[in-house]
Amino acid sequence: LFPPPHLLLTYCSPLARRPSLRRVFSTLHRLARAPGSTGMAAQVLATRASSTSAEKTSEALGKAGRLAGKPILPFAQFVKGNVPETEQELSEEPHPIKLDHDRVASNLVLTDTFGRRHNYLRISLTERCNLRCRYCMPAEGVPLSAQSTLLTTDEIVKIAQLFVSQGVDKIRLTGGEPTVRRDLVTLVERLAAIPGLKTIAMTSNGIVLARMLPALQAAGLTALNISLDTLQPARFAEITRRQGFEHVTRSIAAAEAAGLALKINCVMMRGVNDDELLAFVETTRMRNIEVRFIEYMPFDGNKWSKAQLFSYADMLAAIRAVHPDFAVLPGQPNDTAKTWRVPGYRGTVGFITSMSDHFCGSCNRLRITADGSLKVCLFGNKEVSLRDEIRRGAPDSTLLAIIAAAVSGKKKQHAGMDVLSHMKNRPMILIGG
Repeated sequence: LFPPPHLLLTYCSPLARRPSLRRVFSTLHRLARAPGSTGMAAQVLATRASSTSAEKTSEALGKAGRLAGKPILPFAQFVKGNVPETEQELSEEPHPIKLDHDRVASNLVLTDTFGRRHNYLRISLTERCNLRCRYCMPAEGVPLSAQSTLLTTDEIVKIAQLFVSQGVDKIRLTGGEPTVRRDLVTLVERLAAIPGLKTIAMTSNGIVLARMLPALQAAGLTALNISLDTLQPARFAEITRRQGFEHVTRSIAAAEAAGLALKINCVMMRGVNDDELLAFVETTRMRNIEVRFIEYMPFDGNKWSKAQLFSYADMLAAIRAVHPDFAVLPGQPNDTAKTWRVPGYRGTVGFITSMSDHFCGSCNRLRITADGSLKVCLFGNKEVSLRDEIRRGAPDSTLLAIIAAAVSGKKKQHAGMDVLSHMKNRPMILIGG
């Protein structure tokens, strides 16, 4: 049926479980890269499996081909007689990703159709973490991508340079937990050398941060957010499913001593840690820090429920009951937080109100996942892989056209918490906090 050098691989997956998907992915990727192979036809027989499993298997086949730079075509194409006969025909398949060269030419790569200009890029460095926070992932963890599918240091720097060339002046490094990445200091140093980049920030859980902080600051780190959801060691272990409270508080003290711009991220959950709201406010009395209360948000695997949402309005009422002079501070157009202060206190209190009072209208943020996908909205489930295009050898002009098309497709606002709680999205750890 197929003239050489085409290869037909029939894959039968009775259960189409993830391990079998990984095996077929690895096999196809290896075969596609073999000398003399110009392409493959793959037939998926999902015996006793759901159509969803078959779709996932097909996605794995396509992904393997994209990484190898050679197409793995659906078996149905060959049945219909649409068999490419030459390597040239194989290479002439339509580009699978939308491009927008007009917006590149008009210098609107990072401006969406609602006039929002994006100058803030968040880059996830890894899917791995040394904690298991209940609002971030399920207790059993999440299946991790193979190391070969994650962005390399050179790829991260290339992506950063592209975005900075179009107006990004702030990059935040996230995870997983960024400090588990071995080349973190080198990466920060390389990012700091990019002309036009003003701020390199990082979000960390603080477990191993204290000993790395001097090197990171010397490399160019300028701002830091540390996650801490409780002031009680025993509750810390309950929320994170790990020990390490003292390590986090040590990292916070080290960051204060280093003079870094420091914010403490605290996800407030009703019935979990809402009784510590005022205690966290009190930490700002003598310390020049900002405590940021983050509304509990729905992501795959975190068992979000509206009953656990401790809203901005409810937090504000609870604080004002004790501090009636609690006052809002002037903000900037693209601020994610609404910032307040108790008069006479050194520090401030911020509120990230993504659920009850969204700030989509002034959003200036874009995200790159650890496996190289661009997400234009934290809550959106549409992604485009920049990694695949870079590994194909796409020129910068094509990469910019892909980015422009993705940004121009950004919606006016997210769908609201009632819809988001039922919408398919990655777990937070696979997006990047």
